[in-house]
Parts: sequence; C-alpha cells; structure tokens
Amino acid sequence: MREPAAAVAAAAIRCYEHSMNMEAPRPPLAVGPDGLVRCFWPGSDPLYLAYHDGEWGRPVADDRLLFEKICLEGFQSGLAWITILRKRENFRTAFAGFDPDAIARFDEADVERLVADAGIVRHRGKILSVINNARRMPAVREAHGSLARLAWRHAPEPREAAPRAIGDLPAKTAESTALSKELRRLGWSFVGPTTIYAFMQSMGLVNDHLEGCACRGACEEARAAFTPPR
Repeated sequence: MREPAAAVAAAAIRCYEHSMNMEAPRPPLAVGPDGLVRCFWPGSDPLYLAYHDGEWGRPVADDRLLFEKICLEGFQSGLAWITILRKRENFRTAFAGFDPDAIARFDEADVERLVADAGIVRHRGKILSVINNARRMPAVREAHGSLARLAWRHAPEPREAAPRAIGDLPAKTAESTALSKELRRLGWSFVGPTTIYAFMQSMGLVNDHLEGCACRGACEEARAAFTPPR
C-alpha cells in the first residue's frame, strides 16, 4: 500500500508537526519550562516533554513495543503525533496491549468494536492494517527470528555530525526504504518508507535529537550501551 501524498509531504518534519500552522518558522531549539534546552517540537506539553526526553531516540529491542510503535505510526499518518500520544493508553487497551498474537485472533466483531471506539482513531483501514500486520508476525519470525532483528539489521550507520536544523532531517532514507520493502514483502501494510523512518527515529535506530538538545547526549550513551539483537 502506498503512503498517502499528505503523509509523504509532512514526513520531513514529522517530529515538528505541531509547528505546521505557525506563521513564521521557529528556531530548532527551545528552552523548556524546566530550563533545559531541547528540540522545540514538544513545546511545554508535559506528556510531549516526557516522550521527547524519555522515549524518542532511545534504543528498543522489545518486539511488542516495536510492533506497537509501527502500528501507532500508521495511525499517525495525516495527524499530529501528540493526538496519538494522548490516545496511546486507549489504543493499548483496545488492542490487547499490542500483543500481536492476541490481535491476530481479532474477528469482525472486534473490528466493529474498534471502529466504534471514540478513544482511538476510528479509521477502518488502519484498524484492519494492525490486525493484518499482527497476522504477519509469524512470517517475520520465520524469516528473521524477530521483529527486533529485522528492524536493527536496517539501522543506518551513525551520522558524522548531529543534525542542526529541521532541514537536516530526511523524510526517508535508503535504510527505511529497504525495511519498508521487506515488511511489504512479508505482507504488511501502512509501512511506507516515511512511516518507517519515523519509527526508526522514535525507537532509537537513529538519533535525530538536534545538536544542542539536552537529550541528545543521553540517547547517544544509551545507543552506545545497547547491543542490537542478532
């Protein structure tokens, strides 16, 4: 399934989506309410700040969390990430904690339940995609051992220099394109290369905190201490 044109156009600044409606561009860094200098995209929202500081860019090797993030990135397409973040606990409840084995057993009644659930994004195509992708997890395990192994085999080499501005962040890369292609070969949907690059950013396969962000160093340390699954 091809990614919607709107998602492709927005992906280059996916992590800055809350700024899209501003009349003038903002500087890449901002001082938060606690005095720390960060990437400007979380603003002052406590939930967004916690996500930026404690999750985004930190390496993950847990298949359930990786599966969850791919699913949520699919739901995010065309929306602001903070919208998904605010609904994340509702998503987890609705989708059995994003246990792919449990979701694979969902039937038409579950689909109708989810379409009627105001606590999540009620997009039938995206809901069906999550169920489809859960049912394709055995193919991932058979071909690659785990989703984590597949994902981390596509992690790019670290950049020589930290990104300094929005324009330094790509919408997609050769690695995200390759991972997208492999997932599609295995029958997955809503996994285009821009969606997968956003997944890579959030799960620590790349560190796209900007130069000068207080969290960049901590993410680099976490990545240096992390042993990718093989």
